[in-house]
Amino acid sequence: MKEIVIISGKGGTGKTSVSASLAVLSEEESVIADCDVDAADMHLLLSPDFSYSEEFFSGQIAVINNENCTSCGLCAEKCRFDAIKSYNGFYSVTGLDCEGCGYCARICPPDAIEMRDRKSGDFYISGTRINAPLIHASLDAGAENSGKLVAKVKKEARIIAEKENRKYIIADGSPGTGCPVISSLSGADLVIIVTEPTVSGIHDLKRVYELVKKFNIKAACIINKYDVNPEMSIRIREFINSESIVHLADIPYDRVFTDSIIKGHTVVESGHADIEKMLKETWDRIKQIID
Repeated sequence: MKEIVIISGKGGTGKTSVSASLAVLSEEESVIADCDVDAADMHLLLSPDFSYSEEFFSGQIAVINNENCTSCGLCAEKCRFDAIKSYNGFYSVTGLDCEGCGYCARICPPDAIEMRDRKSGDFYISGTRINAPLIHASLDAGAENSGKLVAKVKKEARIIAEKENRKYIIADGSPGTGCPVISSLSGADLVIIVTEPTVSGIHDLKRVYELVKKFNIKAACIINKYDVNPEMSIRIREFINSESIVHLADIPYDRVFTDSIIKGHTVVESGHADIEKMLKETWDRIKQIID
């Protein structure tokens, strides 16, 4: 079993469109993992059935029992995150502001504050229209610990891949270099960086590759919309060549990417022969690299 993670230094490069296309091309050889839990959208293209779901808990939140609370106000006074407010003499915790440190519960004179496990999101295992299981999740608004939720997605993807004897895990990672990206990279056999020929594109490509190098993972690169700025595309090629990053493909700008998302299918199912051929050749090359 080989694990392929697709990431990008910034959002909007076409990372998920590429990931979903590779998932379709891999047919029944793969398990698909959507590790972009902060903004999960693989489900928009693969029509999952959400056959299994569970709540994801991580961290804690303070809860005030107003029956025991004496309204002394000590918790609100000492909370450094300003997460406790008084309304008509009753104190309550604002969930988005509470960091779960537990200090209020420690100092509460009548022991009226309890620390409870915090629900941070939801986790799913789905069948899809391409006969490949999709392991995915969604982080609640304002919730933290996305790295832990990504780790859960990847762990379950590996279990299913081994159980069903699937050859590949195709993981759509998060953009950037934060905790969910670091968690996505753990255990990968190949990282594909999708970039675009803009100033921010090449800057963030270099930044995310520094992270990939620390994991000592083989890297490859796809330049999407390469023709919108040929000079910048040349600079990207020079960089990836200097770092011995495998140059997989230059994909031209085309509205087929946007149109496919609107219609709920992938680019390789769009009928655009040239781009379909390019992505099929890219998938064949990826398999040659990792097998």
